[in-house]
Amino acid sequence: MLPVLVLACGVILDQIIGDPPGWPHPVALIGKLIAWLETRINLGTSRQRRWRGAVMAGGLVGAVYSLIWWTLHALSQVNPIMAVVVEACLISMALAGKSLVRAGYSVLEPLTNGDLSSARARLSWYVSRDTDQLTEAEIARGTVETLAENFVDGILSPLFYALIGGAPLAWAFKTISTLDSMIGYRNERYRNFGWFAARADDWANYLPARLGAVILLAAGYLLGMPVRRASRIWRRDARRHPSPNGGNPESVVAGLLGVQLGGLNVYHGRIEHRAEMGDPLRPLSSADIHTCARLVRLAAWLAFAAALLVLALYRVVRL
Repeated sequence: MLPVLVLACGVILDQIIGDPPGWPHPVALIGKLIAWLETRINLGTSRQRRWRGAVMAGGLVGAVYSLIWWTLHALSQVNPIMAVVVEACLISMALAGKSLVRAGYSVLEPLTNGDLSSARARLSWYVSRDTDQLTEAEIARGTVETLAENFVDGILSPLFYALIGGAPLAWAFKTISTLDSMIGYRNERYRNFGWFAARADDWANYLPARLGAVILLAAGYLLGMPVRRASRIWRRDARRHPSPNGGNPESVVAGLLGVQLGGLNVYHGRIEHRAEMGDPLRPLSSADIHTCARLVRLAAWLAFAAALLVLALYRVVRL
């Protein structure tokens, strides 16, 4: 039952401690390495940039996986208990359950107090859109969209890969996700260099995003929310999202809340339109952030329980 214990400890650590502010985090180290490499090899023709970006991304993911695997293997030969503790901590740091909900409430607090300036500033920590002119409804929309999409990126996907391959595979996924967040843009600098990182992130999140929609529906059912409507909107709207994955959790959350997500966003002064998710049965408000945070927290626990059950059943079948 050792894998069950490791995963359970990692989940509990994430939910109790999360990522303490100011503490060093492996994602920051990976990000610095990506930035250092990018400035040195994102050069040459479009074709050269494409291949160099793919080699860098593949090599970095492989290096992170190998480093963690060999470290845990070496520890298990010397001190098995230490290996369990280290892997549980690594899984905890790969998850963002408590941190995601905390991020939502960090925007909700000043928004509830009528401090739009602080709410805009805090939302800017988590989204790439311009926030300095957003209304209360737009701040609420940005926060709900962040909570919905990052339920998959920050919780379900790393949990899914930890379930399959422990901390090494979970951190291989986190490396892919970090690469996408840094170089997976369709602008002049990264269109060619970051294409592989962007596609790899799409591939890695494909199944978790669809599982995430089902888990969000289950959480919505337990909270007494309109699951039938959300299921219909998921089938209708998910494919409209520019991301092959992002529309799944966002459309479900929009249907459960009875609001419309998507619409016009401003990025570096340029207006872009994102496909609408859901029906505008009522305007968004700060209360939707609280409801969405509750939904995501419950969905995270359902995902954790399902993962532990799968591991336990797998162990029984093997015996």
